[in-house]
Amino acid sequence: MSDSAKSKQATAPVQVPDFTLRDYSSFFLAGALCCTISHGGLTPVDVVKTRIQIDSAYKGLGIVSGTRYVIAKEGPAALLTGFGPTAVGYLAQGGAKFAGYEFWKKGLVQFAGDQETAVKYRTAIYLGAASIAEFFADILLTPLEATRIRLVSEKGYANGLVSGFTRMAREGGVRELYAGFLPILCKQIPYAIGQFTVNEFCHELVFRSMSEDTKRNLSGTSKFGIALGSGIVAGFAAAVLSHPADTLLSQINKGHGPSGSMMHRLSVLAREAGIKGLFAGLGPRMVMTAGLVSSQFLMYGSIKQALGAPPGIEIHKD
Repeated sequence: MSDSAKSKQATAPVQVPDFTLRDYSSFFLAGALCCTISHGGLTPVDVVKTRIQIDSAYKGLGIVSGTRYVIAKEGPAALLTGFGPTAVGYLAQGGAKFAGYEFWKKGLVQFAGDQETAVKYRTAIYLGAASIAEFFADILLTPLEATRIRLVSEKGYANGLVSGFTRMAREGGVRELYAGFLPILCKQIPYAIGQFTVNEFCHELVFRSMSEDTKRNLSGTSKFGIALGSGIVAGFAAAVLSHPADTLLSQINKGHGPSGSMMHRLSVLAREAGIKGLFAGLGPRMVMTAGLVSSQFLMYGSIKQALGAPPGIEIHKD
């Protein structure tokens, strides 16, 4: 590229679509549906994962052996414990997260000022957009996640979402419902970073090896394969990054740990668990998260297309 071409590229205004309120509504609906379907469908895996994290009787068990143990001990219906708060919680959180990522990514790209700067700092843009979007989404998720964990970890606590949420609110108030907000942030922000940032870079690596003509003429099968593979890798990254905080969140909502500030409780629980304890149940969660993230991106793209929503902003490096 000539010096004049480089100069023009450096000063070129950043290219961003003019998303409308209808577009953001479509992003929200697509995110809400993909997250509630994926998380709700994987409730049995999440039940087993949570039991492995907090119940000593499940120590050393994997996803298959843990599932068999739950069925033998409590019956098949126990695998659907917490389905209500999971579905409702991730309906709200998913919509806010995906729409928020599109919103903040656009804002940060515009803040960069020109195309070259946006591409140069794309990692910071991905990290910032994912983190901010997840923060606001977690305000909606936290009380429902607390209800889900209490239902899964304490047999007979309540009959379902409404009775469980009501009991927590009555007995502990807002303080109890949001007791896990800090650990949820510690879990969900790294999760979102892995989910969105790794997915973006997986797509970039694949597309960088293709010519423009090849990219324009990709078959539906090829697009599906790229989205699926990128989602699986992003899911593995999200699971590893967020698992220690996920373990601590389960412990906090079970009522474990000393009294005092949340930071003190988290630090004590982390020291007691050690590295091995913090990563207990990682195998089942990696399986679960790879399925979650890949299915979410596939559904999100399909639902957006069905709703007539525009594609997201791409700032990949050529």
